[in-house]
Amino acid sequence: MKLKVVLSLLVFLATLQVSAGWEPDILGDGYEMRTVDQGSDYSGPVVSTIIRKLVPDSVGGRRGAMLYVHGFNDYFFNPELGDEAVGHGYDFYAVDLRRYGRSIRAGQRLFECRSLKEYFPDIDSALVEIGRGHPAEVVLMGHSTGGLITAYYMAQTHNPEVDALVLNSPFLDWNLGWKERIVPLISWWGKLFPDTRIKQGESTAYSESLLADDHGEWRYRTDWKLRRSADVTAGWVRAIHTAQRSLRGGKARIDIPILLMYSGESVNEAEWSPRHNRADGVLDVKDISRYGRELGPDVTCIQVNGGLHDLFLSTPGLREKLYARMYAWLASIPVRK
Repeated sequence: MKLKVVLSLLVFLATLQVSAGWEPDILGDGYEMRTVDQGSDYSGPVVSTIIRKLVPDSVGGRRGAMLYVHGFNDYFFNPELGDEAVGHGYDFYAVDLRRYGRSIRAGQRLFECRSLKEYFPDIDSALVEIGRGHPAEVVLMGHSTGGLITAYYMAQTHNPEVDALVLNSPFLDWNLGWKERIVPLISWWGKLFPDTRIKQGESTAYSESLLADDHGEWRYRTDWKLRRSADVTAGWVRAIHTAQRSLRGGKARIDIPILLMYSGESVNEAEWSPRHNRADGVLDVKDISRYGRELGPDVTCIQVNGGLHDLFLSTPGLREKLYARMYAWLASIPVRK
């Protein structure tokens, strides 16, 4: 009898250890977060942050789990995205990558990296946490640079725990006009002098299309998602360039179903205009379509006319239709586990 009590106590303590560290997130409404120590790199100690909202135990029909990876100059701030996942039977997880959002630490250069592989442990940590729940299906979703990171991650690791990849306007090519010709030179320079600063320009048009105080409907922390995109480094350019090239011409060979989503048009004007509220103000949608189709043998494309660069920040009516199409696609995928 005493042995049973001791064993029960040990199981209880182990459960506490697994769940230790979760605390209410800034989003409230059932969202939780926990920080993951990722050791140290060239910027000093680094952490990632996992955010989650779980399907209530009282709700039947849990299908799986979804992990969302944000883009450059970004963090997870859209509870509607998570709520939709939970409503469709998916435990929702997001990760704020090292040096982004909730994971920023004093003295760090925001958003810096020298290889996109630096983010693989951040994704792995979240997938390990997801795996504790033994989900039937795991969906990996990435937006913009997060789309590039998640595609690169799957091409490099072919992680068998991931069943589907959803890409929301992935950053598969530059949108720099004639300046793209010098990207290989900057990439080469970035190997030797990674801290060389590269200006990003002064436009605030995209943020104006999002922020409720300007021409959008969203509120977020502008010290984590800056109104003007932060300057980058030659090392960052090299990291992006290297990953993009590795995914070209069928080299990616991602063998799980991929949903590739992008706006119907791009807008390149530096000053805000009404077009910025119905087009991609960051990337060339033709490049997304062209290179996205090369990622694997099973790529489904959705062109979202009127969509913003982050499609899930578009107008409410458009978002509603896009959610319906995405979850219909996910429902059509055979569960492998």
